[in-house]
Amino acid sequence: MPEQEQDQGQKQGALRRIFQLIPGILLCGVVTVISLGIQAAEERVFDHPYIEALVVAILLGMAVRTAWEPSARWRSGIAFSAKQLLEVAVMLLGASISFAAIVASGGLLIGAIAVTVVIMLAVSYGLSRMLGLKTKLAILIACGNSICGNSAIAAVAPVIEADGDDIASSISFTAILGVLMVLGLPLLIPLLKLTATQYGILAGLTVYAVPQVLAATVPAGIVSTQIGTLVKLVRVLMLGPIVIGLSLLVARRRKAGAAREGTSKAASISPFKLVPWFIIGFLALGALRSFQLVPDIAIAPVTKTAAILTVVSMAALGLGVDVRVLSTVGGRVTAAVTLSLMLLLGLSIGLVHFFK
Repeated sequence: MPEQEQDQGQKQGALRRIFQLIPGILLCGVVTVISLGIQAAEERVFDHPYIEALVVAILLGMAVRTAWEPSARWRSGIAFSAKQLLEVAVMLLGASISFAAIVASGGLLIGAIAVTVVIMLAVSYGLSRMLGLKTKLAILIACGNSICGNSAIAAVAPVIEADGDDIASSISFTAILGVLMVLGLPLLIPLLKLTATQYGILAGLTVYAVPQVLAATVPAGIVSTQIGTLVKLVRVLMLGPIVIGLSLLVARRRKAGAAREGTSKAASISPFKLVPWFIIGFLALGALRSFQLVPDIAIAPVTKTAAILTVVSMAALGLGVDVRVLSTVGGRVTAAVTLSLMLLLGLSIGLVHFFK
């Protein structure tokens, strides 16, 4: 009888925790539906979204948070959406990556893209720290500028345990410059006398999101679009090694801190926690996709699910952001993102002239 009562109590406790999550998740879902609707309206009017749904979700969430502070009833579901749902979304993105397609693009181009990403990570992080930004915020900005904008920020954030304010500020300012880049980049074609191949490489190296790469390259023709998408895919693939490296670094520092506090705490750190579960899942799905063990018919639904979960998480982050905190770092974040993007553009222009 005592064991049955204990099992019954555990089940009731689990159900209670689940029900506590529902209000916050539903609130994030409402913000998500509105954000996706706004993006759909942009696509109908402009043929592509200039401001993606995940950015709209953050802004709407922040607007709600400014007008109304969620009570304890809502907070657990909002926190769950911001962390656990985001981790699931990152894992599902692995199904859209084909390692075979990356290898087929050629070793020289892959190496050049990888070197560019690594250089910009170091430079962007250094600039952000020089401007007085916190370490975690500097890492988010560096990854966003160097790899794939909002998606990289969203993937790196749970690994380094960044707070909502840092995530929202880095995504917001990165998104604004991402839109400006899409609008202004085609102007460089006549100014620099770029070929279709060169412009495709330039767009793939500098534009943040895949839809934005398409928007920036379609006016230049199909060759630029194909090459830009391929280069962008290689940049996205760099996210895996970078996230694993950061997770190992975070685990090492955590273990060193525990060792200073006491050997028992240091010994309690499991080696299986060195790499987050969702990164292992990301790589596993990428490998399955590369070996064609994930059917093509499943790719679109999985990718769509990941995109929607990411928007839900961004809505949750917005709902947890105090706008007054953003105002204290706005100028420095803007400077860090802008300078990093200008340096990336300069480095990329030099690279495309190498690929004549």
